[in-house]
This record gives sequence, structure tokens and C-alpha cells, in this order.
Amino acid sequence: MDEKRLVKDCLKCMPVAQRQLYDRFAAQMMAVCYRYTKSIKDAEDVLQEGFVKVYKNLHQYRFEGDLGAWIRAVMVRTALNYLKKNQPYSHEFTYDDIALHPVDAETPLVTLQAKELADMIRQLPTGYQAIFNLHAIEGYTHVEIGKMLGIHEGTSRSQYMRARTLLTSWLENKTIPVKKEKYAGK
Repeated sequence: MDEKRLVKDCLKCMPVAQRQLYDRFAAQMMAVCYRYTKSIKDAEDVLQEGFVKVYKNLHQYRFEGDLGAWIRAVMVRTALNYLKKNQPYSHEFTYDDIALHPVDAETPLVTLQAKELADMIRQLPTGYQAIFNLHAIEGYTHVEIGKMLGIHEGTSRSQYMRARTLLTSWLENKTIPVKKEKYAGK
């Protein structure tokens, strides 16, 4: 079924169409959700909440861009809201404007698999992780991130640079943190 027909059928609350939409995008969106959380369980919660929002707001999709990109934006916003409202994350999801020392522009000469890098990013403090994902992975500007998170553009830049500094340090020292799912089973 083409996307236009699928969306129209979902808008008619047809369960078969809703299931097809979910099946078509769930795996890809789970990866997006997991990038922002510290555990699979939390990512699943975000995914479920995100798809509820997708179905509820599908009438806002105007067929002007890629449906997957529209759903991805909903998932990113849902993940950020989840981080802000859930206690284990909210205490880490803070920002400050302390100045940083300069970061070297050179990239460490280490070859990593994508999964290893994703695991490293997941070990960042929650605020660093969110901003790093929004800027480096999703491609949002610091101005957009500032608006999304209710912070100053400079704070977004600062947090991004701190995340980069920490990741670079882990790579240069070959000390990748041990993966821990401290938020699982809240």
C-alpha cells in the first residue's frame, strides 16, 4: 500500500492500516528512541508513546515531505519530553553555561563499529546525549535545539562541545565506559 493511501486509512482509524504503518516504521523509530534513552525498556516506552502521538496527530501530516521524516520528528520530540518528565532522567537533563576549554578539531584515529559508537553516546550524561544526538545525528542547528529544549543557543553549543570532548577523551584514552542500564526497571 502506498503511503498516501496508508495515511488516509489510518485517519479513518482502520486497525489494519495502523498496524501496517507501525510495522513499516517501528524498527527504524526504535533506533531513534534508543539513541535518547539509557535502556531498551525506556526506548520501548518512548516508541509506544510516540506512535500514539503519530496516530493522534496524523491529520497534521500534509504529504509535503517524507512520512518517515515526519514520524521521526514526532519520535524525537517524544523522547525529549520523556527525558524531561521521567525522574531518573530529569535530574541529569540539566544545562549550564560554564565556559569550556577549547576542543581540538582533530578526530581520534580509532575505528569503531556503529554499535560501539552508539553505546558510547548512550553513556554520556543525559543532557549531553540529547544535544549530541539532536545536532550530530538528527542535524538540528543549535538555534533549533535551543528552541526545542527551552535553552540558549550557546548552552546547546556548550553541551555539544562537552559531549564531543568526553567522547574524544574516551576514544583517545581507549577507555570506553562500561555499558550499564541503570534506568531499566524504574
